[in-house]
Amino acid sequence: MASDVTYSSYLDLDRILSAQHPSSAAHDEMLFIIVHQASELWLKLCLHELAQAREHIASDNLRPAFKMLSRVARAQEQLIQSWDVLSTMTPHDYSTIRPYLGTSSGFQSWQYRMMEFVLGSRNPDMIAINKAAPDVVELLRVEAVRPSIYDEAVRLLSQRGFSIDAAVLERDVKASYQHDPSVEAAWAEIYRNPNEHWDLYELAEKLVDLEYHFQRWRFGHLKTVERIIGFKSGTGGTPGVPYLAGVLKQAFFPELLSVRTAL
Repeated sequence: MASDVTYSSYLDLDRILSAQHPSSAAHDEMLFIIVHQASELWLKLCLHELAQAREHIASDNLRPAFKMLSRVARAQEQLIQSWDVLSTMTPHDYSTIRPYLGTSSGFQSWQYRMMEFVLGSRNPDMIAINKAAPDVVELLRVEAVRPSIYDEAVRLLSQRGFSIDAAVLERDVKASYQHDPSVEAAWAEIYRNPNEHWDLYELAEKLVDLEYHFQRWRFGHLKTVERIIGFKSGTGGTPGVPYLAGVLKQAFFPELLSVRTAL
């Protein structure tokens, strides 16, 4: 063990704490930068945990995956709470910063897009947004052709003996996942008889947690944007609040929501 390692050197604090470069004299720009930088760090942790959890689900080794998925949900709570901090910025405060943002936008966060891809929401048009960073484009393209974490969960249902339509198991994973009755029927059987399928029942609830927290994050984003800029367009060219309201309707694991009506 190196004796010269310090708290600061281990965490590379010199680089982290010198990574804030306000472009204006506005007091609130530091808040704006730090909230977004911290969110990117939490997203990095979520992606780290989800990648390993997906491997465990694919190999039918669910117990370690449960801890990782629980950790992601806790990290998502931190992301959700970040909107509470950012919402202390008033419309006037933001107006002093916005001219300096250019076309930069949270819409360009490749880690956020990667998390959507890992969970199963895949729009190839979103990859081109990062065309200025070829290495990022390649990462997203690689992820876009991998089974999502939900694809692996559905394949596991089939491996455990549930009747899943071949079209689902052989689907083009580059496309966003769509609801399938055979998958809903499998989850319904699990929810009706949890004692017989306890680990799959727990997996279902861990995935529901992910969906729930992700939608809470999206809703927090919408309400924060609405509070600060109203219905103006976003800096990245998106329609702003109407766009954010639209993505709230997108579900990652549709059968895990619809099955609740069927029970």
